[in-house]
Amino acid sequence: MKNLNLKALFIGDKGENGDFYREQLNKRINEHIGWRQNYIPSDLEAITEQDKEKPNFIATKEHIIGVLDDLSQRMRSGSIPWQSAGRYWGHMNSETLMPSLLAYNYAMLWNSNNVALESSMATSQMEADVGEDFAKLFGFKDGWGHIVADGSLANLEGLWYARCIKSIPLALKEVYPEKVADKSEWELLNMSVEEILDIVGKLSADEMDAVKAASSRSGKFINKLGKWIVPQTKHYSWVKALDISGVGLDQMISIPVQSNYRMNVDKLEEAIRDLIERKIPILGVVAVVGSTEEGAVDNVDKIVALREQLKKEGVYFYLHVDAAYGGYARTLFLDKNYEFIKYDDLAEVHKEYGLFHYPVTIQKDVYNGFEAIHNAESVTVDPHKMGYVPYAAGGIAIKHKQMRDIISYFASYVFEKTTKAPDLLGAYILEGSKAGATAAAVWTAHRVLPLNVEGYGQLIAASVEGAHRFRDFLGTLTFEINGKTIEVCPLNHPDFNMVDWLFKEKGCTDLKKINDLNEKMYDYSSYIEGDVYSNRFISSHTTFNQDDYGDSPLAFVEKIGIPESEWYKEKQVTLMRASIMTPYMNDERLFEFYTKAITKAIKMKLTEILDS
Repeated sequence: MKNLNLKALFIGDKGENGDFYREQLNKRINEHIGWRQNYIPSDLEAITEQDKEKPNFIATKEHIIGVLDDLSQRMRSGSIPWQSAGRYWGHMNSETLMPSLLAYNYAMLWNSNNVALESSMATSQMEADVGEDFAKLFGFKDGWGHIVADGSLANLEGLWYARCIKSIPLALKEVYPEKVADKSEWELLNMSVEEILDIVGKLSADEMDAVKAASSRSGKFINKLGKWIVPQTKHYSWVKALDISGVGLDQMISIPVQSNYRMNVDKLEEAIRDLIERKIPILGVVAVVGSTEEGAVDNVDKIVALREQLKKEGVYFYLHVDAAYGGYARTLFLDKNYEFIKYDDLAEVHKEYGLFHYPVTIQKDVYNGFEAIHNAESVTVDPHKMGYVPYAAGGIAIKHKQMRDIISYFASYVFEKTTKAPDLLGAYILEGSKAGATAAAVWTAHRVLPLNVEGYGQLIAASVEGAHRFRDFLGTLTFEINGKTIEVCPLNHPDFNMVDWLFKEKGCTDLKKINDLNEKMYDYSSYIEGDVYSNRFISSHTTFNQDDYGDSPLAFVEKIGIPESEWYKEKQVTLMRASIMTPYMNDERLFEFYTKAITKAIKMKLTEILDS
């Protein structure tokens, strides 16, 4: 939609679209109640008028009201005002799409359980549609996907796929050795996913069951599969996934990141070649698209190019892209036909759809990283982050639908083995019972906003523009307080919409004092101190320490005038951190109003700190 108006998609930070939300919600509730009333109207009523007049019936309803009033009080006093158009600059919280809220509210009434078609005929099909959406988003022509609870579970599922698939050649050697008689163990451990799928695709159902029974799911071969390689910017869920899957934390190798917080692909190659020399296989590599602390987009294209080179040398690894945060940003690069827009045409297409109202340049290497995602075997994506859908809604997409057959299980009481998808959803996923309301919410979001430049691209662009505006604004700030000049130092230009910065006294080279100042600013700018509802500027923070980041923060530390010796002394730097998800900061009027307001709020907080 070239005439898409983002402000019509949300309830509004002041409830400006509240009447529409209330009207639509009431309409859907009435439709559901009518559906109940119209199902065999001649049936006997379970609740009579006489029941409603009984004292204990009335008392029970009054008790319900009391509990709900208590709930309301707790929610109002214990919640963060993340819906604010320009006061909240913190964690990955923002306005959620009103159509998704309405779909979730409505679909909850139908009590759908998406693990079994018999209880979720509508929402199971919606989830199947969403899975196709995910595959289309990442350029998987024969792909598949589904909704999970969150990105952590999707990452675990990605490792599950890698572990199971990469163990299949060893299982074939054990059960049907004649099918891989021409391959050494090293060659079996370096078969590509496509090669493995080609062999298992020719197996009978019974043969397939026998091979799966002898694969890693039996506990065999896991210690032979090799290393799982992640960047230093990995999400903490990978540690848990390695534990739960049985691959083990000892198999994880963490690759240093560069000063732009992207995985250092040269270091990745060094690590892999060292493993090859020692005849240690590589189970898989994780690339991050939208790191949760820095918003960095790894050079997926360079990782793919490295894999192609290694493939010629007889080495192959599974590639998973953790795009839980950044995945929806791929819509910035997809035209209305879901074709990847040429880089030279990108600015013109964005102008055609009115995506940016402020100078925003998408770097070529970021573009290349997003384009190359289609070469991965699996991708994590979270609708409840940049999809602006209510929690809990994570997601995973796989490159080949056939990959499901290797990890599938069947439970006869839930579905028949011969049934076709979406009926078989529960056979291919880690979860059991799951909310159909989540599928309805994501499905609705994807129909209101297609996963291309016409739809989500416009919403993501508003977020990215807000981040660029905010970082540029921070770079202009200084504060004169009690004879001291406080500078604001933004981190390097974000690949996506995460903005990090720190406050420091001009001329100060004591990193501990700088860290202490920013810890105190966080305390004053979060739920830690006082009444958060009266807080006029709310933010988050992060710490880059040497154990997790190596020396990648050193370039920034030196850039802001802190000597190298201070970095090696303190081994960490504390920054304020903001995930700029608000969809309103591409509005010049609102941006000017809120930046003036938060400048005043920041000065007040700094004054309180320096006076204490």
